Amino acid sequence: MRHVSALTGSIALFDAHPQDSAVSARQDAFIRSRDFDRPTMIFDLDMLRGKYRALADGLGDASIHYAVKANPAPEVIGALLAEGAHFDAASRGEIDLCLSLGVAPEHIAFGNTIKRAADIAHAHSVGVRQFAADAEEEIYKIAESAPGARVILRMLVTASEADWPLTRKFGCSHREALRLMALGRAVGLDVAGISFHAGSQMREPAMWAGALDGALALWEEAREAGHALRILNIGGGFPAFYGDPLPETRAYAAEVMRMVRARFGTEVSVMAEPGRGLVAEAGVIVAEVLLVSRKDDDDLHRWVFLDIGKFSGLAETMDEAIRYQFETRHGDAETGPCILAGPSCDSADVLYEKRPVQLPLALRSGDRIRVLCTGAYTTSYSSVGFNGFPPLDSVYLG
Repeated sequence: MRHVSALTGSIALFDAHPQDSAVSARQDAFIRSRDFDRPTMIFDLDMLRGKYRALADGLGDASIHYAVKANPAPEVIGALLAEGAHFDAASRGEIDLCLSLGVAPEHIAFGNTIKRAADIAHAHSVGVRQFAADAEEEIYKIAESAPGARVILRMLVTASEADWPLTRKFGCSHREALRLMALGRAVGLDVAGISFHAGSQMREPAMWAGALDGALALWEEAREAGHALRILNIGGGFPAFYGDPLPETRAYAAEVMRMVRARFGTEVSVMAEPGRGLVAEAGVIVAEVLLVSRKDDDDLHRWVFLDIGKFSGLAETMDEAIRYQFETRHGDAETGPCILAGPSCDSADVLYEKRPVQLPLALRSGDRIRVLCTGAYTTSYSSVGFNGFPPLDSVYLG
């Protein structure tokens, strides 16, 4: 078996399992041993553990808070808890999930900057002490519902080289952050630091430079204004393999930390919130080809319809930002470009069209196809039952 990028178009075989496949031998054996009547994500927990250890080695003394939203499966949280991870929660539901699995409340950060006051109060009542904010109203909500809590102010990242930028919606300007620091102190909060998210899928460590420079500028302005900050949260952005070559995980993380320490020194406490970079590569989706067609005999591109689409787990194909890789059974057979789409009756359910995917000309309905590196933002994005299709099923091995 071999696999390469869907952008280049080479296709994998299923008749053997190579050492360099993105699918582990355990996943491969499990998939071969079963028939699937619905799309299913097969997740290898040993791959997750290996990724966590490599990331932790590279990040050194940074505190790793896994972004639960990337994959909130109890099996994932349990495995990371056993490795010593802390957790970043986006909601009351994620906080309660972590607590139910034995996570200490002081190891949970409520990292969403948009929170219901009742959820802030609930989190505080169960022992969560760190909250994120980027707006005046949020400061007042935290002060009232979680008096004395530790607050991390999220700054706006105005430019990002990430494949999936996270600008505009989250964060505030430097001037606003300084004003909120003063306000937070005035209402009795522990304004402890700043955070940023440079964007999801930062493929090279050098892509962090701009965000780190911006954070340093704000940090120094805050210090000049009399704010004794002590925590820097560098957010997520740690990449997963989607076809483009990536540095080795440990080396990547070590270089990011070198850049952090070169700017901020060794006294600042550093947090990181990896999500995709931890879980994506540990998952593979087994799907089925439902239809291969052309709209006209003269069309250059075939349409290939899968039994999974944007509404059943592959939402990150929106704007074709995340380019998943594929394996099929057709080996070295001739390939051609195709438009890839999901099964629903929604015309928006087209996965790749601007840059068509190369798939075998022999591909037919009923063929199985593996969608690689799909352990992140698939099961959690899957709808409850749009068009009556079942949500993405999942199996956790190890």
